[in-house]
Amino acid sequence: MVRVWVILGVAVVVFTVYAIVDCALLDRTRIRGLARGWWIVIILFVPVIGGLLWFIIGRGSAARASRGARRTVAPDDDMEFLRRLDSDVEHEERIRRLEQELAELDSDDNNPLGTDRRRPDGPETPGESGGPSGRPNA
Repeated sequence: MVRVWVILGVAVVVFTVYAIVDCALLDRTRIRGLARGWWIVIILFVPVIGGLLWFIIGRGSAARASRGARRTVAPDDDMEFLRRLDSDVEHEERIRRLEQELAELDSDDNNPLGTDRRRPDGPETPGESGGPSGRPNA
């Protein structure tokens, strides 16, 4: 009979220690009812019943914690991320075009002859220009 009491006592101690460690390490959002410190006090002072109460009432389910938390989504499934990628590509293209235009303007400013590179077939100076038809004025 003594052997049964010793085994039962060891089981109670193991169960109590397991309940305390579980309560101490569980995510705060999953704890229901009381604060973590009060659950540890209940488990310590009412060993078997406190541990049972912790596992039945105090320990919330994973579904409860996931309701409040945001689900992790892979980048290729996240529409917001994909929209940002498209806008990033558009911004890069716009920056590339603006840099190209700036380079063209810089090369025009550095042209010592003052010719207009954008109109290679037109006259180089405004005085040579004729009317709208391109013929010299008489």
